[in-house]
Amino acid sequence: MEHATYTKVPLNGALLKKARMLDLAGDPTRIRILCFMFKYKKACVSDIAKSLDMTVASISHHLQIMKDNGFFATERIGQNICYILNEQKDVRRLERIVCG
Repeated sequence: MEHATYTKVPLNGALLKKARMLDLAGDPTRIRILCFMFKYKKACVSDIAKSLDMTVASISHHLQIMKDNGFFATERIGQNICYILNEQKDVRRLERIVCG
């Protein structure tokens, strides 16, 4: 039997970034938030919480973690904080995985 020659798979920055994104998106609440945001692109925390039947505090916590890792940007509208989906390619690729 012939022995195959395998190439090395380096642990580089791009691979670590993908692993981090999948780790963050792997939480059931975050998957629900992402599916909501892929559909609407922009929404305020209170609207997301109402749609997911969860508390504003819980949704805010998850949104902040995802924002800190590049999934969203924020915008203040009066008293409300609204989140805007980051349309970068890595984030958009998650749509097929988590909401497809």
